Amino acid sequence: DGEAYANLLNVLAPEHSNPSTLAVKNPLQRAKLILEHADRMGCRRYLTAKDIVEGSPNLNLAFVAHIFQHRNGLSTQTKEISFLEVSPDDTQISREERAFRFWINSLGNSTYIDNVFEDLRNGWVLLETLDKLSPGIVNWKIANKPPIKLPFRKVENCNQVVKIGKQLKFSLVNIAGNDIVQGNKKLILALLWQMMRYNVLQLLKNLRFHSHGKEITDADILQWANAKVRISGSQSRMNSFKDKSLADGIFFLELLSAVQPRAVNWSLVTKGVTDEEKKMNATYIISIARKLGCSIFLLPEDMTEVNQKMILTLTASIMHWFMKQPVEEKASGISDSENGSQSETISNSTLDDSASDSSIEENGNI
Repeated sequence: DGEAYANLLNVLAPEHSNPSTLAVKNPLQRAKLILEHADRMGCRRYLTAKDIVEGSPNLNLAFVAHIFQHRNGLSTQTKEISFLEVSPDDTQISREERAFRFWINSLGNSTYIDNVFEDLRNGWVLLETLDKLSPGIVNWKIANKPPIKLPFRKVENCNQVVKIGKQLKFSLVNIAGNDIVQGNKKLILALLWQMMRYNVLQLLKNLRFHSHGKEITDADILQWANAKVRISGSQSRMNSFKDKSLADGIFFLELLSAVQPRAVNWSLVTKGVTDEEKKMNATYIISIARKLGCSIFLLPEDMTEVNQKMILTLTASIMHWFMKQPVEEKASGISDSENGSQSETISNSTLDDSASDSSIEENGNI
């Protein structure tokens, strides 16, 4: 009936409100007044008055998303401060911290963390996370449970974290437990990235029953995504997880359409030429992936700036979702035998440089 939209727009943009909107009895006429209000706010129309009255899910979702983009409660002053005082490196670190924090909290540990640089320093949550990634790998007899008052007890926990990381073949050269206790941001992010990546690859490995125990590599994920898009009839391709052409979002929209043909409403997709169009596509991709049930921890900016780590996790999440679906429900895809033959052609390296350059290299001595 449009009442929710009318109330929302009156709160967000009272300067453009029309007192008669809520007084109108005809839902279609009210919907027209709502769209006029949105136009005065500068929101481009994604839908017609009829779409509002009929409750079109996708078009209403896009409309609300566009309203949020224009009026999201973030003050101009806050944005000015962020541009003046926060360096690009700090912004990147903040986004990665957020992604890893969401991932860790999604695992259901005993402690909910608000900041990975502060809440992981005693090593306990890291040990819990590692135990979920590889059950039984933590020696709980020598672990120190919070609250921990003595600093060296925290170091003992973090030393075990590093030791387990090396068992799992993480790249942890010149990193010690004390680096985590001291809150070294780059080292903590490097460790968390390897833990998150290990988790994703293990989930895929558990589903790849036809791989006969073969380790899943970044190259496997890359090749799977390209194969899915190619088989769907598209010429799009990503050369690596840092391929700058991914910024427009078209490849991932085609990948999502390939794994679930009804997922993408192409009338909502932009050409991805301008920064705004790229961000709109990225937001739509994240929305679709979440609606399908994929575990998504990235932001639209991670896509438009092609953050290779987050692009890898997005692709792997889509792959994991697809492979969990019953065979008869897969809209299109590669048979197990085809996947198996593909896997045999791919190098069994732990990390394929052509697919994804790990952020570990960026940290110098790690």
